[in-house]
Amino acid sequence: MGVPAFFRWLSRKYPSIIVNCIEEKAKECNGVKVPIDTSKPNPNEVEFDNLYLDMNGIIHPCTHPEDKPAPKNEDEMMVAIFEYIDRIFNIVRPRRLLYMAIDGVVSAPRAKMNQQRSRRFRASKEGMEAAEEKQKIRQEILAKGGFLPPEEVKERFDSNCITPGTEFMDNLAKCLRYYIADRLNSDPGWKNLTVILSDASAPGEGEHKIMDYIRRQRAQPNHDPNTHHCLCGADADLIMLGLATHEPNFTIIREEFKPNKPKPCALCNQMGHEVKDCQGLPREKQGKHDQFADTVPVSEQEFIFIRLCVLREYLERELTMASLPFTFDFERSVDDWVFMCFFVGNDFLPHLPSLEIREGAIDRLVNIYKNVVHKTGGYLTESGFVNLQRVQMIMLAVGEVEDSIFKKRKDDDDNFKRRQKEKRKRLKRDQPSFIPGGQFSPQALGNRSSPQAISNPRQAAFEMRMHQNSTTSASPNTSLTPDGSPSLGGGIKRKCEDSDSEPEPEDNIRLWETGWKQRYYKNKFDVDASDEKFRRKVVQSYVEGLCWVLRYYYQGCASWNWYYPFHYAPFASDFEGIADMPSDFEKGSKPFKPLEQLMGVFPAASGNFLPPTWRKLMTDPESSIIDFYPEDFAIDLNGKKYAWQGVALLPFVDERRLRAALEEVYPDLTPEESRRNSLGGDVLFVGKHHPLCDFIVEQYKSKNTEAVDIPPELCHGIQGKLTLNDNAVLPDQVVESPVPMLRDLTQNSAVSISFKDPQFAEDFVFKATVLPGAKKPAPVLKPGDWEKTNNDGRPWRPQLGFNRDRKPVHLDQSAFRTLGHTMPRDRAMPGMYPNAVPLGAYGSPYARPLMGSPQQIPKLLSNLRPQESWRGPTPLFQQTPQRTAGAAPLLAWNRMVPAPNQFQPAQYQGLGPMAYPQRPEDRMDRGRQVGEKGSTQPSPP
Repeated sequence: MGVPAFFRWLSRKYPSIIVNCIEEKAKECNGVKVPIDTSKPNPNEVEFDNLYLDMNGIIHPCTHPEDKPAPKNEDEMMVAIFEYIDRIFNIVRPRRLLYMAIDGVVSAPRAKMNQQRSRRFRASKEGMEAAEEKQKIRQEILAKGGFLPPEEVKERFDSNCITPGTEFMDNLAKCLRYYIADRLNSDPGWKNLTVILSDASAPGEGEHKIMDYIRRQRAQPNHDPNTHHCLCGADADLIMLGLATHEPNFTIIREEFKPNKPKPCALCNQMGHEVKDCQGLPREKQGKHDQFADTVPVSEQEFIFIRLCVLREYLERELTMASLPFTFDFERSVDDWVFMCFFVGNDFLPHLPSLEIREGAIDRLVNIYKNVVHKTGGYLTESGFVNLQRVQMIMLAVGEVEDSIFKKRKDDDDNFKRRQKEKRKRLKRDQPSFIPGGQFSPQALGNRSSPQAISNPRQAAFEMRMHQNSTTSASPNTSLTPDGSPSLGGGIKRKCEDSDSEPEPEDNIRLWETGWKQRYYKNKFDVDASDEKFRRKVVQSYVEGLCWVLRYYYQGCASWNWYYPFHYAPFASDFEGIADMPSDFEKGSKPFKPLEQLMGVFPAASGNFLPPTWRKLMTDPESSIIDFYPEDFAIDLNGKKYAWQGVALLPFVDERRLRAALEEVYPDLTPEESRRNSLGGDVLFVGKHHPLCDFIVEQYKSKNTEAVDIPPELCHGIQGKLTLNDNAVLPDQVVESPVPMLRDLTQNSAVSISFKDPQFAEDFVFKATVLPGAKKPAPVLKPGDWEKTNNDGRPWRPQLGFNRDRKPVHLDQSAFRTLGHTMPRDRAMPGMYPNAVPLGAYGSPYARPLMGSPQQIPKLLSNLRPQESWRGPTPLFQQTPQRTAGAAPLLAWNRMVPAPNQFQPAQYQGLGPMAYPQRPEDRMDRGRQVGEKGSTQPSPP
C-alpha cells in the first residue's frame, strides 16, 4: 500500500510485535547438500496451519535483485523463485494449507490501474534517464583519461513484464505447477498439505484473493476459528488486511528491511561511491593476493515475524475509552483504526496534505477520535460500511488544526536544514587536508590481526607524494587532461563542493503562509478556491474513495469502474456536508480483460509485450488513443525532495475510447494470445498421502463434468467446489519440466483439480467480528510494556520469540573477551543481531549436556576454519570439541555446543557470501553494555 514509512512508524511505536525468525540451515555431507526435514517441529516454537504467499513480493526481488547479481536468464529466475519459496516454507512449516496468489488479470479495478499505470510509466522513464546519464558520465571520464572496465552488453530486464497477461506470467504459472508437483512427491513436510495456486489468470490482486478466501472460509460452519494464519508479503496494507479479518492468530512474515545497503558503482563496479561521484580510478588491491577482487559485501536477507495478536494488545490499551455513552466494542474500534490509516495514504487515494505519517498523523487522528467519539454516539464503521456523519466530525476537527500543522512543518524543516548545514561545515572544517592511502592508510585501533609487511616502500611513498601534489595543484573542481593541462570543462563531479545546501524545487504553494488554500487549488487543480462547486466535487470523489477502499478491504470489490479522477487530495477543512453524500456504487460492472489491462497500464516502451497491431496503437501518430501514451511527462514533487516521492502527472485512461480502439485490432489475435486474454481460476493440488487424493482421482475416473463440493472432513475443514481441469497433474503421468536445468517428474503421485471458493449472494455481508469458539491468545505484553518501565523503575523487557516461558541462556563477559582475543578480525563472523535466541534456550531437544575438558579449549580455539565456501567461519560456540575418555566438564560459557546432527538457528550460521564481518571488540563491548545497562538475562554467577 502507498504508505511510505508506515511499517517503520509501527515497529517503533509497538516494538514487541516484531520477532526475528529462526531458520534451520541445510547441511552438507561430503559435498552433498542434505535437505531440511520440514516435517519436524518448527524451530520458532509455534506451529502454523496456513501459509499464504503474496507471490509478487517474491517475484520482483528474485528477477531483479538489488543486493546481488541478477539472474542471467528466465530459467535462473524461476529457480530463484523456487528457492525463495523453499526458504519461506522452511521457516513457517504450515501443516494444513499453502496458498500461492499472484496478481491476476484485471489485478485491480480502475482505482488500482491508475496507480499501476503511474508506477510503470515512471519506471520506464527513470530507466531510460539512468541509462543516458550513465553513458554521459562514462564518456566524460574516458575523455579525461579515467579508467573504466569494458561495458557489458546485455539486455536489460524489463520488470513491466511482471504484469498479468504477458508471456512471462504465463510461463511462471507453468513453472509453479511443476514446482508444486515436485515438492508434493519428494518433501515430507508437504505430505498432508493442501496447496492452492491462484495464478495470473485468476482475477484480483494477490493479497485480496487471499483475504477473499479467508473471508469465505470463515463464513463456513466447518471453519476452525483457532486456525493460525501466516501471510508472507512486504506491503504495509497486509497489516491492515490481517487486522480486518479479526482472526485471533494472524502473523505476517517479511524480509527485514536494512537501509543504506552498499551497492557497487554501475560504471567501475567499486564500492564506496555512486555513479555521479565516479572518478574512474583504478581498482585497489583487495586482500593480500587480490582474492576478494570480484566480491560484493552482502549479507543473506533475514526474515522477521509481525505478530498481529500483539498489535491487537497494543491497540486495546490505546483505544479503550471509559465513560462512553454506548457499549465499548474493541473489534469495532480496530476497524475504525484501520479506516483512519487510509487518510495517510493507500494505493487508491492520495493522502491529505495535512496528514504525514512521519509527523505523527495517525497518533493525531487517534487522539481526535477519542475526544470526538463521545459526541458521535457510535463508531465510524461497521463491517466495511462508513458512517459519513461521524467521519465529518473527525475531519472537521482535523481541519481546525491544519494551519498550525503547516506552520509547524515549516519550522521543523527549517531547523533540520540548519542542523544539516552546521554539520556539513563542521565536517568540512575537521577534515584532514591529506590522508595517506594504500599500505600507509590509517588502521583502526585495537586491530589484533597480524600486521601486513610493507612491500616496496620507496615506490609506495613516491606514488603517495605524486598523488598529493596532483590533488593540491588542481582545485577541487578542476580536472586534468591527458597532457597534464587543466580541463576547461570542469571536474568530474558536477556538484559544487563549496555549496552548503542542495538546490530545492520552488514551492509555489507555501502552506505555512496565509492564503494557502487559494494557492493550492489554483496550482494543483487550476481553479479558484472560491469555486465551491468544484471543491465539493473533489471532496465527494474523495469520500466515495474512502467508502470504496473500506468496502474493498472488508467485503470485496464494490465496483470495477470506480476511480479517483484527480491527482491531489482536498483539505480536511473541506469535508463539510459530507453526511448527505451518496456512497453506493454501480453493480454489475465488468473489469478489463488481460490484454486490455496491459494497454491501460503499459508505456509505449513496454509495447513489445503486446501483439504487433495493439502495440502500434501506442506509437502511431494517427492512433485515436495516442494521447494515452506520452513519451515524457511532468513529475510534481508536491513539497517532497526526491522524484520517487512526487506525483506523476499522467492523463487518465478513458475506458470507452480504449475499448472502441481495441475493437478494430481484436481480430488480429492469435489463438495463443486469445487464450492469454481469457480468465482462469484457482487450482488445488494434493499428494498421494492426503485424504482428499482418492476422492479427486475418482472424479477423473468417473469423468464427472459437474462441480462437486469438497468433503470438509477430508480437507481440514476447507470448503468449495471442484471441477475437472484440462491441464491437470495426474498420478502415474510424467510432469514435464518447463525449466531445462530441472528434471522431469517420471514417477508422479500428485493430482490437481480446479477449485472455486464458496459463493454467496451479491448483497451478503461478511461480519467483521471474532468467531464464536475462538480462543484469545495468551497475553504477551507485560504490565510495564506500555509505559516502558515497571513499578520498581527497572527497564521493560519485551518477550523474545513465540514462547513466553523460555528461560534465557547467555554467554558471560569472560566468554566474550575470550572470543574477542581469539577470533581474527579479518574473518567474517555472524552475530549481526544481539537479540538472537541463544542455543540451549529451548530445553529438550536442543539443549546440550556438559562435555569436554579445560585442556581442550586452546585446541578448540585454534582450529577455527570455514566449513563451506559460501559461509563464514563457524562461531566458537558451534564448534564440536574432540571428546576424550574421562574428560572433565567444560567451562560454563561452552556448555551449549550443539551436536552435529542437531538444529542450529539461522542467527548463529555463517552469513551469506561477502557478509559484513562484525568486529570481536563490538561483540565484547556489546556484552559489557548489556551487563551494565540491565540485561534481559540474569547476571553471570
